[in-house]
Amino acid sequence: MNRKLLTGFMLLVPFTVFSQKIMTLRECYDKAMSATPIAAERGAWSQISAVKDKNLSKAWLPSLDAGGTFIYNSSVIDMSSLFGSLPIPGITDLIKPMPHEQYKLTLDINQVIYDGGAVKNAKILEKTDLSINQKQTETDLYKLRSQINTCYFNILLLGRQKEIIGNYLELISKRIQSMQSSLNNGIITKSDIDVLSSEKIKLDQQLKENETLKGSLLKILSSLTGSEIDGSTGLILPAIPDEMSKELSRPELDLLDLRKEQLSAGLNVLESKRLPKAFTFATLGYGNPPGNNFLKDEFAPYFMLGASIKWNIFDWNKTKNEKQMISIQQGILDNRKTDLEETLNRLLDGKNAEIANLNSMLESDTALIAIRKRITASSESQYENGTITATELLNVMNSERQAVINYEIHKINLEMVKVEYLNISGKEIE
Repeated sequence: MNRKLLTGFMLLVPFTVFSQKIMTLRECYDKAMSATPIAAERGAWSQISAVKDKNLSKAWLPSLDAGGTFIYNSSVIDMSSLFGSLPIPGITDLIKPMPHEQYKLTLDINQVIYDGGAVKNAKILEKTDLSINQKQTETDLYKLRSQINTCYFNILLLGRQKEIIGNYLELISKRIQSMQSSLNNGIITKSDIDVLSSEKIKLDQQLKENETLKGSLLKILSSLTGSEIDGSTGLILPAIPDEMSKELSRPELDLLDLRKEQLSAGLNVLESKRLPKAFTFATLGYGNPPGNNFLKDEFAPYFMLGASIKWNIFDWNKTKNEKQMISIQQGILDNRKTDLEETLNRLLDGKNAEIANLNSMLESDTALIAIRKRITASSESQYENGTITATELLNVMNSERQAVINYEIHKINLEMVKVEYLNISGKEIE
């Protein structure tokens, strides 16, 4: 039964309604965040972080350093003077003095065995940096929503104004046609038609102005979203729940939390710097004298192997002072978060007051429209009976039209204020 009713409804609705391109406010948000050049920063930060992570991992790979030295010693050990007094014939010819020159070509290899968690903590800090950079990009993108809201709801408002003005223009045109026969019969004067004709010209001007302004806003919205949005595109009011929470989830608040995490990660990096470090090392060389064999006066290869431990047992309270600075910075971030939350809550209170005021105005608008319609109907009867002039009738009709326009303005403004409320609190719009 429901399927039959739905099929019958679809047959009654013009095909253009279904073929019309529809754009929601949420789609505008998503398209704008993809179209802006800032959106590319998210991928760029990920690439930078991946490269940094690779470089940090390479701290565990052995380091290779090539070097070369030349040394000239003005005084060296001369063993011949020490053994020359011994009663051994020719000993002074066998023992030659050490050379004054030393030549070395070396390849030094160092391998970290234990780094006190330096690489691990540095990687955690880098991940936090990535989250901060991406959240900062998200915060910058979030600011686009206010621009989109302004264009989107003003386009909706202009559309409703155009519809009301068009209906009123049609009513005026029909009234002029009906008055033409009365003029021919001498019942009314030409001035009566002139009053309505001048109003028709004004309405035509308003429609042209409306189209110009709407076209300008559509171009701006198209530029923001990177999509082709024209007068044929249907913009619809978003579905906003009646009850809205004051819970805050703005990206700026998340950014402050991430900065605190960054400082905490920095503390771990400081701690790892104070822990002992263990290394192994090897030196492959070619020189004269080779290695520490100072008694050999010739070029020859040599090598050395060893291990070492390095521990900064006292840094003159440098780490303690840096921890104190980090603690102060965390306090500053806490204060900024509290201040931002209070500011946002004040803005939400203001929006709640606007919502209550607009709801009240819509109720009074509804009552006023009903009264104005009755007054217009009575005035039309009075005009037909010749008790009021065409100008007086026109004033009454304009009052009704303005009441209808005010109702539509308040209705769309109410939805816009609700959307602004959600944006201030950081809630997503479905």
